[in-house]
Amino acid sequence: MNENEIGTRVIEAAISVHRELGPGLLESVYEVVLARELKDLGLNVERQVPVPITYKGVRFDEGFRADLIVENKVLLELKSVERMMPAHKKQVQTYLKLTGLKLGYLLNFGEDVLKSGITRCVNGLED
Repeated sequence: MNENEIGTRVIEAAISVHRELGPGLLESVYEVVLARELKDLGLNVERQVPVPITYKGVRFDEGFRADLIVENKVLLELKSVERMMPAHKKQVQTYLKLTGLKLGYLLNFGEDVLKSGITRCVNGLED
């Protein structure tokens, strides 16, 4: 399964979770429920994946934690905020660069309709 196929399943699952739970819960709630939904679809999902960074040749294990990584190919950053900021998308772009992954999604579960809160981010991905 390629990144775009995984992405389609991710979006469908996220919309399902949002329809069931509604907006405004803590990000951690959406994270655990979405991870379960994706696993139920037969996808491999890792939560709070530590991603080290390298700076001037020195590796730092305290880099960041990816909310979810699906099938070792697609990174998900979850938010539950009233309004997305440009920095949120930059965050996902940086995470993609650091992990070497090609596709990521910024999902804002704070929106009334999740479709309005989906941002697709790419890092050299061909359609």
